Amino acid sequence: NPYQLRQLKAVPTYLVTYGRGEALERAAARAIFGASEIVGTSPVTLPGYFKRGDGIVRASVAASGTPGLRATPLVDEAHRRAALDSLKRVLDMAVADGAFPGAYAAIGTVDGIIAEYGAGQLDEADSFRPNARTVWDLASLTKVIGTTTAVMQLVGAGKVDLDGPVARYLPEWMAPGAASITVRQLLTHSGGLPAWRPFYKEAAGPNAVVQQLFAVGPDTVPGVRYVYSDIGFMLLGKLVEHVSGLPLADYDSARIFTPMGMRDTRYLPPAEWRNRTAPTEQDPWRQRKLRGEVHDENAAAIGGVSGHAGLFSTGADLERFAKMYLGAGQIDGVRILPAAVIAKFTSVQAPSVSSRALGWEKPTSTNSSGSRFSSLAFGHTGFTGTSIWIDPGKGIFVILLTNRVNPTRENRKIGAVRIALANAAVNALGLP
Repeated sequence: NPYQLRQLKAVPTYLVTYGRGEALERAAARAIFGASEIVGTSPVTLPGYFKRGDGIVRASVAASGTPGLRATPLVDEAHRRAALDSLKRVLDMAVADGAFPGAYAAIGTVDGIIAEYGAGQLDEADSFRPNARTVWDLASLTKVIGTTTAVMQLVGAGKVDLDGPVARYLPEWMAPGAASITVRQLLTHSGGLPAWRPFYKEAAGPNAVVQQLFAVGPDTVPGVRYVYSDIGFMLLGKLVEHVSGLPLADYDSARIFTPMGMRDTRYLPPAEWRNRTAPTEQDPWRQRKLRGEVHDENAAAIGGVSGHAGLFSTGADLERFAKMYLGAGQIDGVRILPAAVIAKFTSVQAPSVSSRALGWEKPTSTNSSGSRFSSLAFGHTGFTGTSIWIDPGKGIFVILLTNRVNPTRENRKIGAVRIALANAAVNALGLP
């Protein structure tokens, strides 16, 4: 409450957060310590003290180059060795157990990598050991790396209202019941849509898949049930295209990946990347082992670019992505997302329906987060064996990239590996 300043006449400078809670307290501390920028101004006038629009604008420590405190763990050489040892132990055991042929994992902070490790090999016929530049099919990490981040930008720019109907921004979607579904509900998988449809079997060609997609409506009342839905994110990808006027691949490249220096993140990777791309499945539909083409059948059928799957990337690029989120939406002085939008999208939305944030998962006792992340953490997984967790509360991120579907998707050992890695990372750094 800015009017409280009248009771604190001796205080020359103060900072106000409009609301209460752990997330706002941490955001205020980051701003005071210089870990994030200060750009807010007063929305009101208090005669004798300040007028509307007054405020101190200050760049973050990283942007200004000045010394200051950082909201990151204190990591010494012993912690780095312990972190590396934990990565080696978890990944080498997983390879030996047959959880996947190869993997790359990294633990880091907003300042950079603490430890990274590549285990196994990309394929039984390929002795290449994974590293930070190995290219992986991200599968459903596409939902957060590409689609959710794009929607966050559009919301931050005032072009999309989370509680507005999807049909306002995607008028082509005229399926029965579609008019009542909001953007927020698609992002939280509570729009009442089915989880999946085999469009790749039902339609011939990308245009036909899109027509089939726009014909899908809810099969239950929106807002009352959580069903993880690829269909919802396929629609969100089309929403980004309609609102921005750009194809999804072009939008993501121009507005997210290129400004962040993510040079090896894209849909439809070029042929020259093939040798450093992890093969996925001996696919029963396409009758060949996939390498450099999207594993998800519906994403392939729609042309390789979709809101739910299709992205390929490297550990090095995802590390930059995680650093941007830990940097409150900024990396190397480039603003990608407003800090307030990150706080909104990474908070639980409807606890009575699910523990989901907007696009992102939150830590639970049953998902890939393990038991050691803070309540501020958020993450996601991908069907091919990928995952990312970012924890502003502890100041770290954990990335795991594997091709666990090689040679078959029936290999289900990845779940235990994700949990073991998350717990080992926090424990190795001695974090509370």
